Amino acid sequence: MCDTCGCAGPQHLDPSTQGRQITEGLGGLLQANDRQAARNRAHLDRHGVFAVNLMSAPGAGKTALLEATAGLLGGDLRIGVIVGDLETENDADRLRACGLPAVQICTGTACHLDARMVHEALHGLELDRLDLLFIENVGNLVCPASFDLGQHCNVALLSTPEGDDKPAKYPVLFRAADLVLLTKRDLAPYMPEFDAGRAEAHVRQLGNARPVLEVSARSGEGMEFWADWLRQGVAERRALTIGPEG
Repeated sequence: MCDTCGCAGPQHLDPSTQGRQITEGLGGLLQANDRQAARNRAHLDRHGVFAVNLMSAPGAGKTALLEATAGLLGGDLRIGVIVGDLETENDADRLRACGLPAVQICTGTACHLDARMVHEALHGLELDRLDLLFIENVGNLVCPASFDLGQHCNVALLSTPEGDDKPAKYPVLFRAADLVLLTKRDLAPYMPEFDAGRAEAHVRQLGNARPVLEVSARSGEGMEFWADWLRQGVAERRALTIGPEG
């Protein structure tokens, strides 16, 4: 599927050398990406912007979460969004309707965002007028976890309809998460097979001790805790950027 990370594997290579060539090519790609990501992070730091990378499967509720977050924090924090999808500006349009400046990245065949794409998108935002930047990654539980974008934190979403075993099935993404949000918890009465405790246990088995929070953008459950987590992140980033003497 993806032409940028090699996850589909080039079919034209000699099988005897295919594995080595893919590994060498991907290693070089990731090194170049990491260099650009470091530049992105330094750029965001200069502007005092706290950047959060949202990762999940398609339909886990990233855009709905951001719409609700805009309602909660729009009066306190200046929020911008970079949105990644293969095609359309549907999600970016929804966020603009909430009053958020949003830049859409259409990746075409790429199943994730990379640091270069984010670098280009940053030119479409007035960073001096932002406190918080969300990067809504392409819906995918595999490739996005391997690409640093220059963010300060990773947030992984796991929705109630997906099932509670996804952290065990897709460990890289959930191991790297600074926060795991169990979303669409308003559906819990209709999907008792989803056990939030079991989902958290799978996260803990990966060696990740970061918070796991149940939320619902529709009912508001857990949203104040999410808002407080974001406020704390912004405050900590400002302290690091500005320093104790301000």
